Amino acid sequence: MQLAFDSADRLVELLEERGVPVGAADAARSLFALRSAPEGLARSLLEDIVSGDARLSWIGSAVGLVRPASDPLLEEAEYVVFDLETTGLGRGACICEIGAVRIAELELADTFETLVDPRAPVPAGITALTGIHDADLRGAPSAAVAVRRFMRFAGDAVLVAHNARFDRSFLERDLDRLTGRRLAGPMLDTLALARTLLGDRTRRTGLAALAHFFGTSARPCHRALPDAEATAEILLALIGLAQERGARTVSDLYELSAPRRRRVYDKRSLAHGAPTRPGVYLFHAPGRQVLYVGRARDLRARLRSYFRSERQRPSVEAALAAVERIEWRVLGSELEAGLEELRLIRELRPPANARQSRPDRYVYLRRRGEGVVVSRTPCELGPIRSRRQAELAARALAGAGPTELDDLLGLGGPLPRLRTRLRDLSDCLRYEDAARLRDRIAALERVVGQLRRLQKLRALEVCLLAPAVQPGMRRAFFVSAGRVRAVRTIPPGAGAALEVEAGLAAARAAELSYDPDTVDELLLIGGFVERPPPELTVMPLAACAARLAA
Repeated sequence: MQLAFDSADRLVELLEERGVPVGAADAARSLFALRSAPEGLARSLLEDIVSGDARLSWIGSAVGLVRPASDPLLEEAEYVVFDLETTGLGRGACICEIGAVRIAELELADTFETLVDPRAPVPAGITALTGIHDADLRGAPSAAVAVRRFMRFAGDAVLVAHNARFDRSFLERDLDRLTGRRLAGPMLDTLALARTLLGDRTRRTGLAALAHFFGTSARPCHRALPDAEATAEILLALIGLAQERGARTVSDLYELSAPRRRRVYDKRSLAHGAPTRPGVYLFHAPGRQVLYVGRARDLRARLRSYFRSERQRPSVEAALAAVERIEWRVLGSELEAGLEELRLIRELRPPANARQSRPDRYVYLRRRGEGVVVSRTPCELGPIRSRRQAELAARALAGAGPTELDDLLGLGGPLPRLRTRLRDLSDCLRYEDAARLRDRIAALERVVGQLRRLQKLRALEVCLLAPAVQPGMRRAFFVSAGRVRAVRTIPPGAGAALEVEAGLAAARAAELSYDPDTVDELLLIGGFVERPPPELTVMPLAACAARLAA
């Protein structure tokens, strides 16, 4: 199903680029990278894609985009403004509330509201934000039922949302489960419309900021119906501004909310053919210089995102302006892509990688006599990326006793005494001395937090098992003594035991290293161990021999 949707997205992009219907043979050649495609074969290849996507239709022997049957006047159109509350922002998040308002003849006409049972616990952070508890959702309709009721309420009205891409993605995911189809028409985004119509009149275009700007009677509160009501009032105000600019019909609103095409949009063909697989990508300038290196869980989606409406940070935007060729390398997993990205950044030093690894600049805190100094000699108190933070932390440790230094990473270190000293300075009105000590304490807290995390990660003795590029094989990453000690490809069958034993031997023979080259790799591994994606298995080294060889 996902493959069909990806193909549909590429076909829609082709049609938007051409601006006219495309013959079946031409579309099949572009979509499937075929040298030639007879008309009958092309139509059979495209049939499921076209019939399964409401944006597409057959126009004779050609494929075209579905056009709206009518373009009503702004004051005659019906709009359904909706908002979703979800259990989070990631892939595993679900809808937990839907609220909507119908606008007819530019008046609020009807409302829709329902809680949705996500069939999973609501995270504490979402409960704190929305006030929705697990108990509130017991007995609520399932997502399938709730979305079906909402779509009946919406009917043929123009759908409107604030930051519509977010709401549309959740809505379409559940529509896919219900019908196998996506929303046919575009969705009006009040965020994009506000940015166009308000210009420099307000710098903030979030829902709460716009509600304050327009003085709406409904106040956004992270609940679906009040947020939809506020968005509806904002829409009416924006329609008024659009009419002042000469807008007459709904299509005029869509045009006003359409993102401005960026110059780099014309380079989007450089990303054509990228697979929906994990891997790394390199932006090449003329002369083969590598400008930027990145990693992706889905190469095609990530590379396409560079050429859409959102501007990137300045260094990446400059790289996009100069890029002549994009190279991608498919890998088995996002973990392997992350490790390869670090290696390439260290090796190539691409100028647009602002946060590139610079182990040659990392420092350590080292005890010298009764004090602490900043040093480049590796030891257990490091490496620390920021020399400035390390220097402030060392000043904070001046005068610390041996017991405090021995317990620097524990609970009995110097921080409690320093915080007491800070309060005393403030009480004595010695504000300048207090400000200096405050900055040193803040730096020491950050450094201690980093060192505690490194200490925990250095104690890891695990094997991370991920898919390999080769079908049917797995990739095992053996971690011990503070770094990845071996990476082995595990084949099916009897050969697995040999590879596992080789990886375990390398891990067991490793000695603890404080080398600065290892810190970025270790932090990357730590992130995957703490929040493993679905395809990744984390197991103790002691247990991996039996499990991998099975």
